[in-house]
Amino acid sequence: MPGDDLNKPLGLDRDQKIGRDIPWNVVGLCGLAVLGAGLFVFARLYDDGMGGEPFAVARIETAPKAPPKSSPAAAPANPAIISVVPTDDETGTIKVTSMRSRDNAADVEASSGVKVVRPGGALPPGGLIIEVPRKSSVELAPAPDRRLVEKGKYGPLPKIGADGSRPLDVYSRPMVMPLGVPARAPRVAIVVGGMGLSVNATRDAIDKLPSEVTFAFAPYGSDLPGQVAKARGDGHEVILQLPMDGPAGVESSGPHALDPDLPREQLTDRLAWLMSRFTGYVGVENFLGNRFTAREETLGVVLKDVAARGLLYLDDGVSATGLAATLAPGLGAPVARADVVIDADRSPAAIDAALARLEKLARDNGGAIGAMSALPAVVDQTGVFLAGLEKRGVVLAPLSAVAAKGTAPVARLNR
Repeated sequence: MPGDDLNKPLGLDRDQKIGRDIPWNVVGLCGLAVLGAGLFVFARLYDDGMGGEPFAVARIETAPKAPPKSSPAAAPANPAIISVVPTDDETGTIKVTSMRSRDNAADVEASSGVKVVRPGGALPPGGLIIEVPRKSSVELAPAPDRRLVEKGKYGPLPKIGADGSRPLDVYSRPMVMPLGVPARAPRVAIVVGGMGLSVNATRDAIDKLPSEVTFAFAPYGSDLPGQVAKARGDGHEVILQLPMDGPAGVESSGPHALDPDLPREQLTDRLAWLMSRFTGYVGVENFLGNRFTAREETLGVVLKDVAARGLLYLDDGVSATGLAATLAPGLGAPVARADVVIDADRSPAAIDAALARLEKLARDNGGAIGAMSALPAVVDQTGVFLAGLEKRGVVLAPLSAVAAKGTAPVARLNR
């Protein structure tokens, strides 16, 4: 249709001037040449060395390892209620209570740091109470104190300082009275002998017994300085045991036992060896010595040396013929005697009776001293007795405080 541009095929209108004089094949060849030149320039500018293969730049990172999968635990119907609180009573324990399922009670046991062993591997109960003995925060003076040490033939020996300080005073544990307890309340001291001979028994006694308990270390133990440091670090006052002649003679008490038949020079030499085994002790205690402690000339040598070094002498209470109390005033030696040998008979009933007698003596006399061995069964039974002592109005005290008959410094502890 004339004048209808929409219906005119492009390039077929003979009246258009653009293609009137140039052949169409020439135009096509020129177009191809221009297109080829453009592609060549593009390839030179953007050549990636990959021959035109498609590519992309991506950041490659090592994926973090997924935590190991654990079997999903069923959610409890009620949330856990777990509390750790000090008791309001005077037993010196901490109670950890769980109100959730048995599995969660086991978690509480594990997190508390307390190993609970049940017969037959039984599971913990739904409600769990763990009682953990609490140690006192009382700290003892560091040992050795340079003022109180002299060089001996076999090692350091205790001495009275130039300023008059005595090992008995410096190394002793302060007397601590709980708030609400009268200062004149009866006192009980417990002295545990044979420490250091068995590593396991020594560790158990240190861990299980209250820090007011006094430990008597035998001179033949292994790593005595380390074990004594552990005991003193936990607040325990310590003394040294002096082995003497036993029922079968001096041979039953070891190679360095104090033999009543030795010449004075050899006796003092053995005493020097025994007293140099470790430092930090407030006194000495006889071990056996039926004949030795009954002889004035031999026991007098020991008491005189003990007094000169500023120490306390404890009679273990086994022998009825010991002369320590008789000789002490003339030699100026502080002397005490155990009132009850707790495990003279090691049956449970006899130990309970001995502990009851010790408590009664403390009430009657204001203070009493009990001596015992570090045997595990005796330690456990005594620990039960001591747990309720304060509630019954009797205070557990270090040996030095009872031996000094109440003259030691007194501090107050709010438990």
